[in-house]
Amino acid sequence: MENSKKAFRNPIRAAIATLLIGLVMRILHWPYSEGIIFISFAAILVLYAMRFARKEEKKTVDLIKMVLVLFWTTNGLLTILDFTHTLFFQIGTAFTFIAWFAMEGTSYFMSKDGDIKNSTAEIVWNFVMVIGVITLICGGLMHLLSWTYSIPTLTIGLTIVTSYILKDIFTAPKRKEDDVNNEELFL
Repeated sequence: MENSKKAFRNPIRAAIATLLIGLVMRILHWPYSEGIIFISFAAILVLYAMRFARKEEKKTVDLIKMVLVLFWTTNGLLTILDFTHTLFFQIGTAFTFIAWFAMEGTSYFMSKDGDIKNSTAEIVWNFVMVIGVITLICGGLMHLLSWTYSIPTLTIGLTIVTSYILKDIFTAPKRKEDDVNNEELFL
């Protein structure tokens, strides 16, 4: 079942983009941000669980990713509900992320032959994503230290990451050379 690997890909990405928008709204103290964040975390958890259930062959890395999503989303849901004892879920998220990164993190961007499969445009967009994540982390650290410009830095980082995800959702998939299903025949 080759397409199960891609099951719910765009809805999950849309939920993540909505989550990031909700986080920006919460940082800016806009109304309804907590509801958007809560619904986004719940949607991510449900959609990823459905994706995992549809997968025929479940490998160890798939199980680790499911546990990672479970810890991460549960932590987010309980944090929004002002549950004070979320340390267990934060530690679980950290350990499962480390396990996932050790098993698949770096090979995720490589093809089976060991060659980088990304085009120049994809490499640039991935670089933009890395810059967005670094900006997001720096903004978070600046906010913890109560430094000036922490909120604009967080907002810029979240905007970059959200734009990357939205770009990924709305761009058409690459057409393979041997894909002739929808081509017209010209004489």
